[in-house]
Amino acid sequence: MYTTDMTGKTKAETVAEDPALIAAFEARVANDEFIEPKDWMPEAYRKTLVRQMSQHAHSEIVGMLPEGNWISRAPNLRRKAILLAKVQDEGGHGLYLYAAAETLGTSRDEMTEALLSGKAKYSTIFNYPTLTWADIGAIGWLVDGAAIMNQVPLQRTSYGPYARDGAYLQGREFPPTPGLRDHDASRCRHARAEVYGARCAEPLVVAVADDVRPTGR
Repeated sequence: MYTTDMTGKTKAETVAEDPALIAAFEARVANDEFIEPKDWMPEAYRKTLVRQMSQHAHSEIVGMLPEGNWISRAPNLRRKAILLAKVQDEGGHGLYLYAAAETLGTSRDEMTEALLSGKAKYSTIFNYPTLTWADIGAIGWLVDGAAIMNQVPLQRTSYGPYARDGAYLQGREFPPTPGLRDHDASRCRHARAEVYGARCAEPLVVAVADDVRPTGR
């Protein structure tokens, strides 16, 4: 779902790394331990994480655009409120992902510049126009459903902030500061997120029937 840059590739620089550190790192990953921001990690691992996490964040932010285009044109106030909550959710997810990626030593400005220059990519499904209100329903049912299936494996990634990110976002909760060593609690939240999932969260903004003005009134 998340595309990668297939142009302008350069040969990766070879960096001499301590074999003992690499062996210890790989042993931790094989033992299903979390790698935390202050832990030693290979440079290739760090760069791959920055690329993947920034692409995920960009996709959340760009994903707001086709739905946000319909906030002012929603059929009624209830649907407008639900759509507002959904767009707000996606914006919050993107900001959390940027913050988590920043634990790897990059900055939000660098990630944004990479997106604007074309070096970083995002999910291309959001390039399709939303010409009718029915397209909003298709996004909620098909695009979001595919995203959930794509992102559930993130709960099993080896990088702690990203793994906790995946569990929280699938349960539509936000964690404490990214990078905290919260292993036991996070594993509990992983299970809870798998049980409930994103679709069980209630809208952040609620509109009742009395809030909707009848036609012609």
